[in-house]
Amino acid sequence: MVLQADPLTTTSAALDWHGIFDSLLEEHDYVVDEVEGEIPTALAGTLYRNGPGKNEIGGKPFAHLFDGDGMLSQFTIRDGRVHYRNRFVRTTHYLAERAADKPLFRGFGTQKPGGVLTNAFRFPANVANTSVTFHAGNLLALWEGGRPWRLDPDTLDTIGEYDYDGELKAAYTFSAHPKIDPATHELFNFGVQYGPRTRIRSYRVDAQGRLHHLRPVTLPYPVMNHDFALTTRHLVFVIDPILVRVPRFLLGATSFDGALHFDSSKSTRIILVPRDGGKPRVAECEPFFHFHVNNAFEDGDGTVVDLVRYQDYKLGDSLRDFKNAGFRQRGTLWRYRVSPAGEVSSEELLPWQCEFPQHDWRRTTLGHRFAYVAGGDDDTTIGKAVVKIDHETGTWSAHDFGEGQLAGEPIFVPRSDDSAEDDGWLLSLVYSVAEHRSRLVVLDARDVTSDPVAVAHLRHHVPLGFHGTFTRRVAGSGDDL
Repeated sequence: MVLQADPLTTTSAALDWHGIFDSLLEEHDYVVDEVEGEIPTALAGTLYRNGPGKNEIGGKPFAHLFDGDGMLSQFTIRDGRVHYRNRFVRTTHYLAERAADKPLFRGFGTQKPGGVLTNAFRFPANVANTSVTFHAGNLLALWEGGRPWRLDPDTLDTIGEYDYDGELKAAYTFSAHPKIDPATHELFNFGVQYGPRTRIRSYRVDAQGRLHHLRPVTLPYPVMNHDFALTTRHLVFVIDPILVRVPRFLLGATSFDGALHFDSSKSTRIILVPRDGGKPRVAECEPFFHFHVNNAFEDGDGTVVDLVRYQDYKLGDSLRDFKNAGFRQRGTLWRYRVSPAGEVSSEELLPWQCEFPQHDWRRTTLGHRFAYVAGGDDDTTIGKAVVKIDHETGTWSAHDFGEGQLAGEPIFVPRSDDSAEDDGWLLSLVYSVAEHRSRLVVLDARDVTSDPVAVAHLRHHVPLGFHGTFTRRVAGSGDDL
């Protein structure tokens, strides 16, 4: 069925979903033996997910959700069976604070104990907790304030911080949202560099894994930017007026999060950076805030980008008090179009609250008919439904998991390399409040409202994660799969 635009029923106050932020300190390695339905034999490969697995230190929560230590979950799928493994990324932050059981570093929102002088001119520790990518044989745990951390794709053992043979300097950052061009197999990414001038540094990593630097873009003021999009011709940056008060941060007066300020007097800028190194184009529109884009493509002489838009950055309050707060600010899916003359038009694509937008990655850089989001009402972190949007018909449908359920980012896996755009499965990690445990749900992307194809129940919960990736490569899991 096609659901109407009414928001989903509010999660009952009696169900405390904050348990999803409880740390998972144990590292597991087992075949999932509680499976409903049948996992298709054609669904084979490895789903990796990343997120904060340890959200406190010394019995006290970190001051911000983004400060938890990165933990990868690995779902190896083969012959209708699922193997689960999780491992913390052995970053400097994780190893030192685990041994000391007290704060030792400055974080995104957590200050190091000791006051201003202790924090001055210290940068947040790299906790490698935001996303994960698999490219040119490298499995990389990503965080935006530094370089990626490389892990063994089979065992999840930490190999070390990765610098692309010295091309990614220590002063450069590598965002958590790289994009892979399915036609060329190149990976594109960026990092924001602060200094006398704030710059976006862009990178192209070729199919062999060699990093190349693209032309940097100078911004008029320092901002935070989390994501970008890729078309056949451009890197597309949507730069919101979420300004960084750099002196306050550098001098230790506040955390990086505390130095952020949404300035509604400034516009949001859409910057089109040519992949061939040409001069960037800039278009301006009304101010808003976003974390995540979905996809972008060229439409004639214009450029289109889809993203989840918030009116401002009030969401930051919830991220700071994640153990107690409700996530009440609505983010909805929008489409922005930049004309050759630099004029910007926009339309709302889905009126429900949503996050973690996804599409068929074979359509990255190209127009896409279908989008997938985790959606719901205003009182949950991400929502209790996986929603499919059909841009051709302007309709949407949803799989509602019910009260006390929290659905994570839906990853689309095609049935085969040449199957139709929605002919495949959606993989989402869903948390049950009442059971305090998580399950991997496999939905038929052609009909998300139908019963799940399969549900693999874990023996425990997985803390709220952010992003994942799927590869056809089946990770080695011993002889037990």
